[in-house]
Amino acid sequence: MVASRRSIAINCLGLRTEAKTPFGVIAHHPWTAIPPSKPREPSMTNSSVLSRMRDELRLRHYSPETERAYVGWVVRYVKYHELRHPLDLTRADLLDFLAALAVEQGVSASTQNQALAAVNFLYREVLHHPLDEVEGIVRAKRPARLPVVMTKEEVRLVLGSMHGTQRLVATLLYGSGLRVLECLRLRTKDLDLGSHQLLVRRGKGGKDRVTMMPVAADRAIGAHLARVRSIHDRDLKRGAGRVDLPYALSRKYPNAGREWSWQYVFPAARTYFHPPSGERRRHHLHVSSVQRAVHDAVRASGIAKPATCHTFRHSFATHLLEDGYDIRTVQELLGHSDVRTTMIYTHVLNRGGRGVKSPVDSLLAT
Repeated sequence: MVASRRSIAINCLGLRTEAKTPFGVIAHHPWTAIPPSKPREPSMTNSSVLSRMRDELRLRHYSPETERAYVGWVVRYVKYHELRHPLDLTRADLLDFLAALAVEQGVSASTQNQALAAVNFLYREVLHHPLDEVEGIVRAKRPARLPVVMTKEEVRLVLGSMHGTQRLVATLLYGSGLRVLECLRLRTKDLDLGSHQLLVRRGKGGKDRVTMMPVAADRAIGAHLARVRSIHDRDLKRGAGRVDLPYALSRKYPNAGREWSWQYVFPAARTYFHPPSGERRRHHLHVSSVQRAVHDAVRASGIAKPATCHTFRHSFATHLLEDGYDIRTVQELLGHSDVRTTMIYTHVLNRGGRGVKSPVDSLLAT
């Protein structure tokens, strides 16, 4: 009986009996008896829960990053409960999982909330069996933290410690207030060199926005695009030169992927083989290469702050407010839906004596 239930759980979750499964290596995992459960729908025994979850996420146009995160949390949730099928678990089991994340693993509040959102999506949208009062589970309270911000001199030092393409990427992160993936996903058609503007497509939340392009980077951007154009021309001569296109544009416009306007501004050094189409394509630069370059530059510049790629965006917003620009303008450039999100940078401005004069200054000045 136990073996029969175990096989049902394995089939439902898309697992195999070998050691390697979508949930990781389980050859040494101690199997435990699965308690009796309610009969499941026949359809659940014929399809993978993870595959169905991916389908539901893509149907709702969730980003690839969210898809990977949600599927990963469902895997961890099921592994935590010793590979029992989610329909065998209850609200108490979910609370136990969340408590283990917070107490045993010490994850942050935002990470715990993401795990809850992923499991909630699984039950509500995939299994169509929402847990009782799962919506009433209290979300972890996120602490109010101020962002790390570099001074203008620190930004200059970090950029001065960078070279080549990574330096140009970092320049746009700071000069245009971009997130790192927003920058790396730029296509050549998104740059308006004449107006010194660039269009961010499908940013966070799937929103488009327009932001400025720094005039000081004109020469570097022009030289970089000339190099990228020569790379694209060589790819075309070799029968390659394609990039991936969003949504179903590749079916509607079969040759668009080879056009210059769709090429990535920051292409990867190597091409890759795309099995469904049988083509060699070129993706954009990987985010880890920029993160590593920024990390090395921060260390080389001697800055003690834990600055990252996103610190350039925080510094962009703070320095604009320091220069007297309206917060609504900054909100629009950053792409924030709510001005309260942008307001955190006013707290940064009030920190460290910018808004208030320390009483010791008057005391020691006399």
